[in-house]
Amino acid sequence: MPSIRARSKKSEPNALAFAPAAADLAKAAQDWLAHLAGVRRASAHTLDAYHRDLTQFLRFLCDHEGETPSLAGLTRLTTGDLRSFLAARRREGTGSRSLLRQLSALRSFARYLERNHALAINAFAALRSPKQARGLPKALPESAALAVIDPSLRPDDERPQWVLARDAAVLSLLYGAGLRISEALSIKRRDAPIGACDQISIIGKGGKQRSVPVIAPVRQAIETYIGLCPHVLPDEGPLFRGAKGGALSPRIVQLTVERLRGAFGLPETATPHALRHSFATHLLGRGGDLRTIQELLGHASLSTTQIYTAVDTARLAAAYASAHPRAR
Repeated sequence: MPSIRARSKKSEPNALAFAPAAADLAKAAQDWLAHLAGVRRASAHTLDAYHRDLTQFLRFLCDHEGETPSLAGLTRLTTGDLRSFLAARRREGTGSRSLLRQLSALRSFARYLERNHALAINAFAALRSPKQARGLPKALPESAALAVIDPSLRPDDERPQWVLARDAAVLSLLYGAGLRISEALSIKRRDAPIGACDQISIIGKGGKQRSVPVIAPVRQAIETYIGLCPHVLPDEGPLFRGAKGGALSPRIVQLTVERLRGAFGLPETATPHALRHSFATHLLGRGGDLRTIQELLGHASLSTTQIYTAVDTARLAAAYASAHPRAR
C-alpha cells in the first residue's frame, strides 16, 4: 500500500485506492480522506492509519457478505456484522487499543457519509466499544532519570562529545520540560531556550500551542550542545542535528535510550516517552498541582492527566508495604 507521506503535495487524495469497493463507495472514501486532510488537517500518519483501517473493514465485508461492498450495502449493516468484524480482528491478535482506533476511523467515515451523502449507518450507534485495560505509565526512578540525561556518566561511549551533548539536551527536554520527542525535535534554532529565555512555545498534538517553562539545567544542556555542535545552525533550521547535519531523527533518540538501558540496566519500559511520564509523576510526587501538570503536558482533558495520581498512589502503597511494620 503506498504511503501518504510518499505522495507529493500536488497528488490527489484518490491516489489511494480502496478495494474491494464499488465505485460509489471508493469515491466517497477518497473524498473522506481529502476532507480529513484539508478541513480537519489530519496528519499523514492518521490518514495512512484510517485508509488501512477502512480497507481492512471492506475486505472483511467482502468475505462476510460474499459481495463487493457499496454505499447501499453499508446502510444494511447490523451490530452483529460489526461484532463479527471485531471478533475476526481479535482472532488475528489485534489488541483493544488498535480496535478502538479502527472503530474511531469507521465511525468517522460513517459520520461523513451521514453529513455528505445522507446515508444513515445505525449499526455503530448500538455497538459498544471494546474495553481497554488502562495501564499505568512506567515512570523511571528519579536516580535513573537523572542518570539518563547526564553525559558525564558515559565514559565508555566513544561517540563525539557534541553527539553526547546533543542527546543529553534532547533527553533533558523530555524529562525536564515534559516534551514529546516530536515536540523537542521541532524546536528551531532561533527558539532555543538558552540564556535568559526560560520558556518555550510548543505546538503539540492537534496543533495546540502551549508555553512550557525551561529550568536552568535544561537550558545549560542546550547551551553546551550548541557550543559543541560542528554544524551551522541557521535561525530558521532545526536546533537538533544528526551526525551528517540533517534534522535529527526520532529513531536516533530511541536508539540512544536503548543504549542507555543496557548501560544502566534499566527495563524495556525505559523509553524516551517514559521520561515524559517521569516528568509528570515526579512533579506530582513533589506536590505539583494536577491542573498545572495538565497544562505543562498539553493534555486536552484533565482525565488524561489524572492517571498520574494512580501512579503516585501505587508508589506510596509500595513504599508502605515494604517499610511499615504492620504491612509485613
